[in-house]
Amino acid sequence: MKFNPNLLDCASAPIAEAWSWVGNPDSQRLIDMCQAVPAHLPPQSLRDYLGDAIKSGEAATYTDIRGIAPLREALAANISERYQSSIESEDVLITAGCNQAFCSVIDTLCDKGDEVILPLPCYFNHQMWLTARGVIPRYLSFNAETAMPDVAEAESLINTKTRAILLVTPNNPTGAIYTPDCIDQFYQLARNHGLALIVDETYRDFIDIETQPHALFSKPDWRDTFVHLYSFSKVFSLTGHRTGAVVAGLALMEQLKKIQDCTAICAPHAGQLAALFGLQNLHQWKLEKSEELAQRAIAIKQAFDHPQLDYRVISAGAYFAYIQHPFDAAARDVVKRLIQQQEIISLPGSYFGQDQEQFIRLAFANVHESRFEDVVDRLIASQN
Repeated sequence: MKFNPNLLDCASAPIAEAWSWVGNPDSQRLIDMCQAVPAHLPPQSLRDYLGDAIKSGEAATYTDIRGIAPLREALAANISERYQSSIESEDVLITAGCNQAFCSVIDTLCDKGDEVILPLPCYFNHQMWLTARGVIPRYLSFNAETAMPDVAEAESLINTKTRAILLVTPNNPTGAIYTPDCIDQFYQLARNHGLALIVDETYRDFIDIETQPHALFSKPDWRDTFVHLYSFSKVFSLTGHRTGAVVAGLALMEQLKKIQDCTAICAPHAGQLAALFGLQNLHQWKLEKSEELAQRAIAIKQAFDHPQLDYRVISAGAYFAYIQHPFDAAARDVVKRLIQQQEIISLPGSYFGQDQEQFIRLAFANVHESRFEDVVDRLIASQN
């Protein structure tokens, strides 16, 4: 057999590769800071509801390509409240996770050889999909002092092949939260050049719920430019149910439905029911988990203030801390050594794009803050 050459050029799945370096996956000493996974199950009330729905057969059928109407209506209302705007259910399409949301949007917007502008470091699955589809990523350089992308640099990269600008905020892998002004500048740039601005806000529920992440939904013509990606996986601990969403204008939606019909047909029905239950019943639970994660971000920054520690926190928030390691070595070698000698599983910065060899990513949401002292002790030991 012959294979798609673009796929052959695509990197291997990073999480699986990192775990392949683990000597004993059952070791009680392992500290897993590799994949962004909620450290808690969904609440019992959601599990009970979903169990009953599955037993009754309610979750066994296809749904509308766009997703079940009550979920689209509930998410539209949720966004309208959070962003002080007016979103309609027709603006929403439910997908099989946020990864599928991204992949489908790219397939809707881009032909082979087209270009997408995105900041470094970038989420590895975004980079992998662009490569697999023959879409060329154009990278914005990483400012380790601010962890913010530069709109002027983005403008310098725009050409006739550019189709979209992609932002992830709160960011994966850095945890950085882009300011409303930064996001607005990128919106204006995309609008002025007739591009899509794709903003992946998978982790928006883990920043101050009273703060409006941006004002893009309040713009009268947002549907011509802005594409919002969302996930229920983290906020309601539904990673295995694969439920996400695209929020965009009708013109994009009409084309996106063709992709949806050919790939997933519809998002998993059970996941859609679970997401709907979460939106309708779990607001207080969500706030509590969000506060736990906010405190965990503070705790990891404090832990890294240890005077003997040469690793440095570049940024931290939501689920992630982006760490500068102290070695004159490739990030992959540093992570492999940490796994094999210290039993801390992380990911090398090189998985997140070019020029990231000095960094590693820690997914701190997986680990209770009571273990951060142990993490720091092991990192100090790795310096010797």
